[in-house]
Amino acid sequence: MTLFFTSDTHFGHQNIIRACNRPFASVTEMDEAMIARWNERVRPGDTVYHLGDFCFRNFIGADAYLKRLNGTIHLVQGNHDTETLKHHAAFFASVSLIREIDAGGHNIVLCHYPMREWNGSWMGNWHLFGHVHGRLNHAPLGLSLDVAADAHDFTPWSLDEIETELKDRENPFAAGRPASARVTQRAR
Repeated sequence: MTLFFTSDTHFGHQNIIRACNRPFASVTEMDEAMIARWNERVRPGDTVYHLGDFCFRNFIGADAYLKRLNGTIHLVQGNHDTETLKHHAAFFASVSLIREIDAGGHNIVLCHYPMREWNGSWMGNWHLFGHVHGRLNHAPLGLSLDVAADAHDFTPWSLDEIETELKDRENPFAAGRPASARVTQRAR
């Protein structure tokens, strides 16, 4: 079993093509390309954490897309998933607003939104996020990574790829607990 991560696929969302300068002529072309790229990498026995904005609002075809995608899909809810979940929650193995997992010897904090500080950041925990579609105006902080479809050729990231991406990054919190935690400890 291989572990994958992605976010912000926005299946069925015509305007995301223009808004994020996606290289597709139509929503059908975009959706079909993302499904093909997903299934080229993800096998039926694999696990995928989708970090939000699976499709756009109450896209009626969400269940058809979910049925076509390989792997067991866990959803970390994004800002466009509320309506989707009203109709299609049963297609996801789990749904959460934020999730912490242990994978490949790494503690990983999963959230749709990027965080400046996350649980265990000072101990080297990773933070994977979406929402910004690969368009942060600055480098990600420490051991965090934008796993949006836009940031990885519309293909889910494998755990190994993420490890390669993060292995040489400095952890600004590594010197010890962040200042906010030190202040809290002194106040006790």
